[in-house]
Amino acid sequence: MGTIVWLSSELMFFAALFAMYFTIRSVTIGQHGHHSWPGANLNLPLSVANTTILVLSSVTCQMGVFKAEHGKVGRDGGLLDFRRWGLREWYVLSFLMGAYFVAGQAYEYYSLVTEEGLTLSSSAYGSVFYLTTGFHGLHVTGGLIAFLFVLGRTYAAKRWTKEQATSAIVVSYYWHFVDVVWIGLFATIYLLK
Repeated sequence: MGTIVWLSSELMFFAALFAMYFTIRSVTIGQHGHHSWPGANLNLPLSVANTTILVLSSVTCQMGVFKAEHGKVGRDGGLLDFRRWGLREWYVLSFLMGAYFVAGQAYEYYSLVTEEGLTLSSSAYGSVFYLTTGFHGLHVTGGLIAFLFVLGRTYAAKRWTKEQATSAIVVSYYWHFVDVVWIGLFATIYLLK
């Protein structure tokens, strides 16, 4: 219940970021008299790949939840036999996919700063771009830490308990939330002209 209340407050936070984005966008378009928002040349192929990896990480995370609910912590077959995987393997894969997403975002930031000269203070667009995607990136990083916490507990505990299964499920709620928020951000920032 606490997680749901907390995620609701997070939803309000991201709703405020979206409101800021659309407000600054409409003011900027109004000032310039353009029909489009004078943004940067964003790397759409990179972002599509990044988004796909993040969306798929929600699938792998959910696979881990199913294993946690059945009390299956680790694999009971070869590493390449993913049907025999447990929570641990699915969460490690989800962690790696999330880390790939953060690395992809960092690479995009680097490219935008060095090639486009887009910084937090260079323009209104730069401000809203980095604030919205940056806060989301921090949330993904928080999710990565949560994955490590759950994984650490699977090694530290003597036996698998209901509480541990619950913590794995709570982390999945958060991860799915971060994923859905990104889909909204991606559609808004990369697809909406």
